[in-house]
Amino acid sequence: MRFNKLDLNLLVALDALLTELSISRAAEKTNLSQSAMSNALARLRDYFDDELLIQVGRRMQATPRAEVLKDAVHDVLRRIEGSIAARPEFVPAQAEREFRISVSDYMLSTLIPHVLARAHAEGPKIRFALLPQVQDPTRSLDRAEVDLLVLPREFCISDHPSDELLQERYLCALWAKSELAQGPLTVERYMGAGHIVMVPPGVNTSSLEAWMADRLGFARRVEVTSFSFAATLALVVGTDRIATVHNRLAQRAASHLPIVLRESPLPLSEMTQMLQWHRYRTRDPGIQWLRRVFHDAVQDMDAADPNLFGS
Repeated sequence: MRFNKLDLNLLVALDALLTELSISRAAEKTNLSQSAMSNALARLRDYFDDELLIQVGRRMQATPRAEVLKDAVHDVLRRIEGSIAARPEFVPAQAEREFRISVSDYMLSTLIPHVLARAHAEGPKIRFALLPQVQDPTRSLDRAEVDLLVLPREFCISDHPSDELLQERYLCALWAKSELAQGPLTVERYMGAGHIVMVPPGVNTSSLEAWMADRLGFARRVEVTSFSFAATLALVVGTDRIATVHNRLAQRAASHLPIVLRESPLPLSEMTQMLQWHRYRTRDPGIQWLRRVFHDAVQDMDAADPNLFGS
């Protein structure tokens, strides 16, 4: 099929080339040989009268024209894919589909086991790729590289629909034998202590809890940073430091770590955890099923231990 004399099959090759910036990886991604991908690049260069990809040292870089084309081409292909994938029905028991979900390690430790258990009961052949939120996750959603984001409301973008999943509050975790664990945790003691803070990997990222503390005008003394919410709880053991973490995660850790939990002396707002999906996938029966599974899994998680409720 052609549009303005362009073989539309070449758009798939162009999308892979501009995403991977490598002929060999683009060929592997599209199940083509390297020679076929090289031929596709040559035809694309001829059509657009532009090199599109140029060799700079040992790497390939997109030309300015290619950068302009990148998002437009990807968006068109995802719209087509979304329309084709949206079958009249989705039967979990018969499905062998893979869902790509971007989650924090907080969600990975608390809700995701319940999601997988419920999903397996309904669709044992359905597969999941759980992806870390190491960079701007909304970028991956915008490019339809993930099916679902699970993230705080503040990090959602307006370009795609979202749905509230759960509310979560924060608690302070202290080593049970520390001086801080003796007596009430006041604002003065909180601010005078050293803190362990989770900072997500990536550029210009910080934890939601740190963002809220900064917004309130508090300058904590951060002595340890970690890339994992779950790890911060173990890292307070043997120290006089504080980790301010999600209630559900803290309650679980307290069952096997020598820590005690205290209410935060800071007036931190509750976190609203959201589901967000690509606007072209709203009518996808598979995505609709997956969203329902997530909501049911929240009920499963909190019913398993009423003490874990975030409110």
